[in-house]
Amino acid sequence: MPTIVFVSPKGGVGKTTAALILSLELARGKAVTVIDADPNHPIAAWGRGADAPANLSIVADVDEDNILDRIEEAAARTPFVVVDLEGTAAKIVLLAVSQADLVVVPMQGSQLDAEQATRAIRVLRQHEKMTGRAVPFGVLLTRTSPIIRTRTMGHIQQGLAEAGVPVFATQLNEREAFRALFSFRQPLEALDGKEVPNLDKAIANAEQFTAEVIARLREARTPIVEAAR
Repeated sequence: MPTIVFVSPKGGVGKTTAALILSLELARGKAVTVIDADPNHPIAAWGRGADAPANLSIVADVDEDNILDRIEEAAARTPFVVVDLEGTAAKIVLLAVSQADLVVVPMQGSQLDAEQATRAIRVLRQHEKMTGRAVPFGVLLTRTSPIIRTRTMGHIQQGLAEAGVPVFATQLNEREAFRALFSFRQPLEALDGKEVPNLDKAIANAEQFTAEVIARLREARTPIVEAAR
């Protein structure tokens, strides 16, 4: 079953938010295990007392000594596995990437974020050289404006395209609903649209991102056709 790994060497780019959004959307139809390998365990913290789907499991007792076992156990138990990692230098990142069917590299629309995302991509290239196995990946632009496309964003997107870096067509926009996920500890669909502005647009954005993840897994010929139905 497919394993989707989120990697970013820079904090504050919306990595954990993206991982949780994807996990919750997938869990609307199939069982999902989230492996919270971020040292701060933000998803595990969210799960304590959260109104989470019954088929969403969170595993947080993870380190570089057992992460391969945790991923293998999760893949045997649920159709989807989502891994939330921090940094790129640690051995645990290489281990998790070795099991990935798709790696998501979130970044915001700034030159600093682009440079940091390049570090994550370099790790993926190094892994490919060491193992001879290319892991499909894509850069996910996060916290973007749904209305305004800045010159900086355009410059960064052009640079990524010229470098041959795959970029998700879907961007995760800056939405109050995505922050409310953590504030209210509920899936997007359980939030109150009267309290959270533009909730419908956030849900549509999350669904679009999830659909693109599934499409990319299919393109990589990952055996998920039945799992995703």
